[in-house]
Amino acid sequence: MPDDVAAGPRPEVAEPPEPPEPPEPPEPPEPAERPEPPEPPEPPEPAERPEPPEPPEPPELADLFEANRRLLFTVAYELLGAAADAEDVVQEVWLRWSAADRSDVVEPRAYLVRITTRLALNRLRALRRARETYVGPWLPDPLLTSPDAAHPVERAEEVSLALLVVLETLSPLERAVFVLREVFDLPYQEIAEALDRDVPALRQTAHRAREHVRARRPRYTPAGSQHAEATERFLTACFTGDLAGVLAALAPEVELVTDGGGVVRAARRIIRGADKVSRALIAFAGDSTMAHLEWVPVEINGALGTMALLDGVPTMATAAEYDGDRLVRIMVFRNPTRLAGLDRVRP
Repeated sequence: MPDDVAAGPRPEVAEPPEPPEPPEPPEPPEPAERPEPPEPPEPPEPAERPEPPEPPEPPELADLFEANRRLLFTVAYELLGAAADAEDVVQEVWLRWSAADRSDVVEPRAYLVRITTRLALNRLRALRRARETYVGPWLPDPLLTSPDAAHPVERAEEVSLALLVVLETLSPLERAVFVLREVFDLPYQEIAEALDRDVPALRQTAHRAREHVRARRPRYTPAGSQHAEATERFLTACFTGDLAGVLAALAPEVELVTDGGGVVRAARRIIRGADKVSRALIAFAGDSTMAHLEWVPVEINGALGTMALLDGVPTMATAAEYDGDRLVRIMVFRNPTRLAGLDRVRP
């Protein structure tokens, strides 16, 4: 074929169709969830073991304390004038004594007295603040000094009400020095260690306290066994309304001091003079509430006194001071919150 002969158009060649996309493989099925294994049961809680009992105190430890308990209570009571507070102090001394390192305690008695004095002085400062707002006259707590007393003291004559009333007029330091030196005759060095003072200063304090007490201590004597019959006649006259019999037993300058503390009905001032005191006593004894009381003679703070019982429980007490055969001071303790010292040892 000649070269100049045009070649005819070539037929278009159809493009081959795109191959179809292969189908997506099916997603493999999710594996079946395996069931979670059951939780093992919690082991039972071990039973609580009882705490081992505290080892008993060595016998000599308790014996030493008990041998000095009367002394410690008497020191605390002389410093505080309050039986329940004195017993609280003694209990705290025991706790400290039983827990203390006693390896360097040379003299247990001096150690116990020192702790008692310090604790009592701390409590005395709080009590004095409370007494500033006390309603009516304040008297020391009455304290049974008979053999069946629940709070026995070292010597009954050391806790006389007359002395305790005078001690209230001393400063806490003077009171502590007087009690430890004049009442218990402790050496000055021992007192100095108890009060953290030097001996020369303590000697001056003791002299000042001694003179103060001597000037204010009454010359009268507490009712003793020799006054038993006179006291019985006096009480009979009061309860029968025998004004002449009451007057015959009273000194002209007699005082009636009634401590009610605002808790029960009581005179809020000291009543003075035989006429006023006799009438007040007869009115008091004639109150209807007196008929239900049992009056028994007891020894209170080393002297003859009386105690009123209601169903066997102390509700009131009285004590008296004599000048010869005449009454010069009658004290009536009515505040029921301050009669802990009248407790007796239960048979």
